[in-house]
Amino acid sequence: MSPLLSIFIVVVYVLIMLGVGYWCMRRTKSVGDFFLGGRTLGPWMSAFAFGTTYFSAVIFIGYAGKLGWGFGIQSLWIVVGNTIIGTLLSWTILAARTREMTARLNALTMPELLRARYDSKAMQVISALIVFVFLVPYSASVYMGLSYLFQKAIGLQYNEALFFLAILTGVYLMMGGYFAVAISDFIRGIVEFAGVTLMVYLLAGMKGGIVESWRLLLDHRHMPALYPPPPAAGAAAPTGIVFSGWIILASLVFITSFGPWALPQMVQKFYSIRSKADVRRATIIAMFFALFMSFGAYFSGALTHLFYTDPKVDFAPIIDAATHKPNLDLLMPHFITTFVPGWLVLVILLLVFSASMSSLSSLVLVSSSAIVIDLYGTVVSREANPKRTMLLMRVLCGVFVALSLWIAMSKVDVIVNLMVIAWASLAGAFLAPYVYGLFWRRTTKAGAFAGMASGVGTSIVLFILWGKANIPVAGAVAMIVPLIVTPVVSLLTPPPPKELVARAFGDK
Repeated sequence: MSPLLSIFIVVVYVLIMLGVGYWCMRRTKSVGDFFLGGRTLGPWMSAFAFGTTYFSAVIFIGYAGKLGWGFGIQSLWIVVGNTIIGTLLSWTILAARTREMTARLNALTMPELLRARYDSKAMQVISALIVFVFLVPYSASVYMGLSYLFQKAIGLQYNEALFFLAILTGVYLMMGGYFAVAISDFIRGIVEFAGVTLMVYLLAGMKGGIVESWRLLLDHRHMPALYPPPPAAGAAAPTGIVFSGWIILASLVFITSFGPWALPQMVQKFYSIRSKADVRRATIIAMFFALFMSFGAYFSGALTHLFYTDPKVDFAPIIDAATHKPNLDLLMPHFITTFVPGWLVLVILLLVFSASMSSLSSLVLVSSSAIVIDLYGTVVSREANPKRTMLLMRVLCGVFVALSLWIAMSKVDVIVNLMVIAWASLAGAFLAPYVYGLFWRRTTKAGAFAGMASGVGTSIVLFILWGKANIPVAGAVAMIVPLIVTPVVSLLTPPPPKELVARAFGDK
């Protein structure tokens, strides 16, 4: 397929998304409409919004490439975790309870919920700063992954692709807010579902079908020693802590499965759903969507073992010129554009583009709300001047996009590391205060603060001490520590006021 035709189809797709944004802009009248769609979304839109935010270019490019190659067929354990824990259990356990409590407390964001639950303005401010600081590199990782694919599939230069995606995200989101995100997520979800199905079917078909490909991958089930990389001949053995590949893999399963339980951009989907009955239907839809998307990404990544064993394959395009080592962020773009038909490359491009646009929209929206609703809102009520609040939200959407663009242009780290650092730090900060706050009445403000501090502190310290190779293990530890610290501190401190607990839990 010619690059001009590919560009034309992408432009048509973009215009459709912008049309949705403009239509939604005319229906968005309040801050609640802009950020949560007025809490009126049905099960299909809510489930697709959750799934398309969960699986972005980071999954299809960074994770599928590095982890599919690094762990082969064993990377499908991440699929099991993402489907059962990250989607089915998160919706079953958290969604209805979150929807009810946020409605009772009139909370639009995670920081607002924590402020109302624990009666602490300081917690809202600190939470907002954590959201903004750690969602910027996460957004940058999505831009990086998508730009690599645009670079290979259409011929755009990396920086050109970044600017195109940044401008599109900013304009689209500033117009329609979450309502635009939800409607277009449904459209994008259909594209993603079709794209994943075609991608897996055709790639596996080149090796005899899914069953035969699975058998061949089981014959390659040993993991290449990417964790840690093998020392060169004659080089000294690695120093410091070195975890086995299985510990790294288990940590990645834990982070990517339990992380969504507390990531603000994921939890937001629970706030906006229409009713408790819709939660049950959305749970089933979201689970099947997660199964197809995660399997498609990681199985495709594992399939690289069956294609790159051919000595005739030219690895030059994915070799980093500076280090002379393979750049695994480029593996999936090279794999897709080398081994699949041109028309399917475009389908996959639209698939990854769709997933990434949803993730970026949610990240930008949640980050801008951290400043406008949770920082500015602690000084001036968001309801006092809704037009000014919405204007600030739109302006800060642009500011956040610009910051993410700057990090992505700097190529500060590999995609997987950026995402794991962001996920682990955010989940470490919010998992314990949020989940205990939903279910355990005895959780205290001191316990919540201790959990938040121990999560962020542990992640930062261990990321520094253990180095890049052990980032997944550090992230998993940073999520586990607050789950222990929060209840211990809560039991050692006076119980929260009865009226505060009654308001949060809807006691009569």
